[in-house]
Parts: sequence; C-alpha cells; structure tokens
Amino acid sequence: MEGHSATSDLAARRATLEGACAALAGLDEVLYQAGGDQLGPLLTLLDRLGMAAELGRVHVTAEAIARGETGTRGSAATPAQWVRAHAPSTLAGGAAQIVTLARELAKTANAPVLAAVTDGHLPLRSAAAVIDEADRLRPLLADGAEPAVLAGLITMAAEHGPRGVRMVRPRLLAQYGLDDQLQREQDAAAGFVALSQPRPAGSGIYEYLLTLDSEGHAVLESALGPLSAPRPTDGAPDHRSSDRRRGDAVVQLVRRAVAAGDSVPTTTKAQLFITMDYHQLAARLSSADSANTSDSADARRPPGLAAGTVLGGPHAGELLAPETIRRIACDAALVPVVLGTNREILDWGRARRLFTPAQTASLWLRDGGCTYPGCDAPAHWCDAHHLIHWADGGPSDLLNAALLCAHHHHLVHRRRLAGNLADSGSSPPGATTPGATTATYDRVHWNLHPGSYDRLITRRAAGDAA
Repeated sequence: MEGHSATSDLAARRATLEGACAALAGLDEVLYQAGGDQLGPLLTLLDRLGMAAELGRVHVTAEAIARGETGTRGSAATPAQWVRAHAPSTLAGGAAQIVTLARELAKTANAPVLAAVTDGHLPLRSAAAVIDEADRLRPLLADGAEPAVLAGLITMAAEHGPRGVRMVRPRLLAQYGLDDQLQREQDAAAGFVALSQPRPAGSGIYEYLLTLDSEGHAVLESALGPLSAPRPTDGAPDHRSSDRRRGDAVVQLVRRAVAAGDSVPTTTKAQLFITMDYHQLAARLSSADSANTSDSADARRPPGLAAGTVLGGPHAGELLAPETIRRIACDAALVPVVLGTNREILDWGRARRLFTPAQTASLWLRDGGCTYPGCDAPAHWCDAHHLIHWADGGPSDLLNAALLCAHHHHLVHRRRLAGNLADSGSSPPGATTPGATTATYDRVHWNLHPGSYDRLITRRAAGDAA
C-alpha cells in the first residue's frame, strides 16, 4: 500500500511538472497582459522554478546512479552519457557537472551546500564552485575549521557567484589555514609572474599579457594609482577611459625608469596602507622564540587574520601575507595601521623614511652590486634591504643595509636569512676615543641556513630583555 501511495505521489508530481511545461509554452504571447509591476515577480517565480528544475535533475541522476541504471542500457556507457540521452539540453554541455553534483551532494560533508541549494539560496553552478574549493582547502585547514570555512564559501557564492568563492580564499586561509599557509601560496605564486611578447593587433597597436603575484600586483597598483588619476586640463575634464589612463601610466613609469638610467632613484617605489591585528603582529615578531617548541603552530597562533589588509584604492581589502609585507616594506612607503582586539586603531604609523638617495649611492659604492654569495647583479638592479627588518625595529641606516637583486631579495625573505656587516675594527662605528680603531663595516656576510634571521631576532630579544 505504501508503495502504491509513493507511486501516486510521484505520478501527481509528474503531472504537475507536465502542467508547468504546458503553462510555459507560449508564455511570450500573453505577457502583454501583465502590468509593469508584475513582470519582476514573474521573473522571480520563473527563476525559482528553474533552480528547482536543475536540482531535480541532480536528484533524478543520483537515484539512477544508486540503482545502477546508468551505463547499463543502450548506448549510455557512462552516467554522463545517460544524462545526455535523457536531458537533450545537456548535449551543449553540463552533463558532467550534473553527475558530479549528484555524487558530491550525497556526501555528509556537503550537507550545508545541499541545504542552501534546496532552500533556493545557492544556484547549482555556485554550489559546484563551493564544493570544488572546499575540497581544495580541506587539507590546508587547521583542525575544526571546516564548518566555518564551508559556511563562508556558501555565503560568498550566494552573494557573488563562483567569483566570490575565489575572492574569499585568501581570507579563509589567513583566518583558518595551517600556520603560514597563505604565505606559502603567495610565495609559490611568484613562479607564475610573466609578461608576454607583444602581439600585433593592427594599425600600430600591440597587446601584452601580464601575470603578477600578490606582491607584484600590490606594488604595481600602488604605483599606478597617482599616475592614472584623471587630470583635467584648463578646467576641461579628462575624457580618457580608465584603461587608457592606466596604459598611459605604465608607459610613464617605464619612461621615468629609463630616464633615470644608472642614477639613484629619488622617490619611493610604492606607498601602501596596511592594517594588521596587534596580536597577530606580536605573534609574528615572537614566532622565532617558539619555533623550536613542541607546541603546534595552530595552538601558538592567536585568533584573527594572519595577514595584513590593504586600505584604500580599488583593491582595498586585499590580503597580503606577513613576509610579503616585509618584502614590500624594503622599498615601499609602508604605512602601518595596528589594530586592537575590537579593530580600534592602536597606532597609525607615518610612511617610514626609506634609504635616502645619498644612502643608496653610498650602498652602491660600498657593496658594488648584489651582496648574495655568487651573484654579480649590478647595483642599479638592486634594492636596499634592511638587515634587521623595518617591521622588527631595524633602522634605515647604512649599518643596517645591504644591496640585493630582486631574485635574492625574495629568497632572503622566504628563507629567513640573516646578514651582517663585517667588522674589521675593534670599536663601534663613530668611536672617537684616542687610539681607538674605527670599524669599517664594508662587507656583508650572509648566513645561508634557513631560519637564521629568526634565530638572530631571538638572540636580540633575549639581550634586550636582559
């Protein structure tokens, strides 16, 4: 009897679906009867119906897979072929996604996604993006973080679609990822930086394809910002499009760099406003003290974002991992904004004083080029690096500086390497005691053991405490 009742219920539902199809046939011929205020609600109803129909296809496919109906009859050798055979619209694409969702939504781990789809909050295309990103993130998360991460992905997908899922990944890794996971991803992204050869587009026009990592993106955008702003002339507005102004700004940047030649730069390369939670900042500065303990990284890390947030501009809210910020801080005007527990401003720093042109010229004379062992990059290809990072209290003076080419600058930060100036004298710089020998400090030595910088900071902190 129960089987008959179930059959009757399905039969009734099928009859209703047939009726819905009949109601939609020729709908365009009667739309003139709708008032202007009725068209929007009608579209909303059709959208609900379409989402429900898409989910229905997934449920039917899941039932067919569970019963073994797919791949057993006729020419349908796979579940996707079975879907195409019975849902002709998928011949244009989409059958594989229906099969994937039929399998994935049946998993307990994806129950929140199924609930969001069933309630009409999440389209299937967005659900597929959530499931795919959740699978990618799962092995990178701290223990117990998965429910919060899945909820965040669902929320962003519902509000912004599949793009929102990609947008929120850095924030989720910064807040819920394994220790330094966001940093590792941003470091790995440097391997994809590329600028294509020019492609002629006709009429003297050339196209380039530029790919940047987070660090390069942040530096480029901060440099382009002032140069690409609209510039009214004699009271007349600047009618150039945003893309045109940005293109002109890139050419202007190149012209300035070429005109400078081998001369010392006189301006900072970028200016960024960065916020970082005070507890996270303190944890980063003291991480070396706990690096050799048996406590887990997740237990040591305080709650909050293990990253800095860019303020202002079109890319406000973008996250930069701590070591990425440190690298940018070597040759950019970094304005730190330290936030307290309730996101109140504890300290609003000034743009730090970078190495002056005179200091940089002295470094060119002293170091002659990149100081990393075995590198012969000339001085004008190099950045002035703080041996004790500015973020760790290091001053911008010559005794705390060394030239590094871009490649080795990145490597020194990534491997956390310590450098120091050789002391060929017996007294500190500036000593005027009669008979004292003045130290020259004219050669940079690098400790190439990974983590040597953290050990140096630990010793300094212990000395300060004593």
